[in-house]
Amino acid sequence: MCVAADALPPLDISGDADASSLVLTAPDGNVFNAYEAMAEGGPTPRAVIVLPDVRGLFPFYEQLAVAFADEGYDAIAIDYFGRTAGTEPRGKDFQFTDHVPQTTSDGINADIAAAIDHLRSRRDDVAVYTVGFCFGGTCSWAATTHGHGLAGAVGFYGKPDIDRPGGDGPFLERCHLVEAPILALMGGGDPSIPPEKVAALENALGEAGTTHEVITYPGAPHSFFDRHQSDYTEDSADAWRRTLEFIGA
Repeated sequence: MCVAADALPPLDISGDADASSLVLTAPDGNVFNAYEAMAEGGPTPRAVIVLPDVRGLFPFYEQLAVAFADEGYDAIAIDYFGRTAGTEPRGKDFQFTDHVPQTTSDGINADIAAAIDHLRSRRDDVAVYTVGFCFGGTCSWAATTHGHGLAGAVGFYGKPDIDRPGGDGPFLERCHLVEAPILALMGGGDPSIPPEKVAALENALGEAGTTHEVITYPGAPHSFFDRHQSDYTEDSADAWRRTLEFIGA
């Protein structure tokens, strides 16, 4: 399981960004929820697409989009479940587990394409980065293999050895297709992604000649990037710093 429904990003967020909910339309006609936060003085030359965990779009990721805007990057967080759950408001009891198995690589990448188009409609030369968590972490890395023209991809505790997004196969088997730099931020105490899987990810990226960095935080659990995980505040701060430096570089 990733973060709880009441999770909060472990960041100081001003809330001053120009932020709002919106509905986007993918190239295949799917309509889905998104949340954008525009940085002051934008459109910015670099922008971020936030890819949530298995819960899809909920306040944690909306706030994270605002946090990126606070740092000077236009950001848009997207939902995965427009095809199966529509765009109606959802409560904390939303049964996301019924919808995750129905997602596909084609669908998620169509939705990512719509988010990119939205950002590029504001500034056509914007450099777009994806930043994802758990389910979204793997989808973030995988998006660099689908011709989106991304500038880079960050994945927090993504799983490189499973078929995600569905239909792609394991990301470990797609590293030779990667078209942009990769940053992986992993928990050393995460039993769902043991050290040998993290090592396999680093080896596969290295063998493919991909620009990459794989960081493991010793003892940190899955979903350590959460205000409620107070024992890992320093790890979260370091992961956020590395994310911003990756985008800024």
